[in-house]
Amino acid sequence: MSAGDGGAVPRRARRHDPGRRDRLIDAALTVIAERGLAGTTHREIARVADVPLGSTTYHFTSLEELLAEAFNRYAATVARVFDERMAAARDRDAAVEAVITLVSDDLLGSQRDLVLTVELYVAAARNPVLRAVTQEWMARSRQALERHFDADTARGLDALIEGLTLHNALSTEPMTPAQIRDAIRRYLR
Repeated sequence: MSAGDGGAVPRRARRHDPGRRDRLIDAALTVIAERGLAGTTHREIARVADVPLGSTTYHFTSLEELLAEAFNRYAATVARVFDERMAAARDRDAAVEAVITLVSDDLLGSQRDLVLTVELYVAAARNPVLRAVTQEWMARSRQALERHFDADTARGLDALIEGLTLHNALSTEPMTPAQIRDAIRRYLR
């Protein structure tokens, strides 16, 4: 049967893909880590996610929305690790060690995470939507730190952690784990 003889043309089955939106968010993080924010496009995200280009605009109203979702996911993942480390610390000494491990192993342990962090910070300097992502991330970090440190100390320590991360990401001579340990211990004396 064809459309010409009055019969219905069978419609192509629509592919059910409930994980597509999540894959697009994950793909956006991959593209940002590999190409930077400036090299992140709908087309490149779709290619990495292995989905049709139109899926990016079907699931997200704009590239900005997709990037905000991706950075929200990234920040929430890092904040969750931070919270878990601080929750596992039995006392202040263990909390200090947890912070050292967080910086040395979690934040600085992956070039991908370093790039994502720096890309988010730079973009947030100009984009209020992404600045809100960093503000939420900082609030969660401070909340985790306040399990073991007063609010002023937690705020300063959070700033030190961010500074250590940025310094190591951008330096041609990054700090050693021993230097990071010393900096955190000095601040918390």
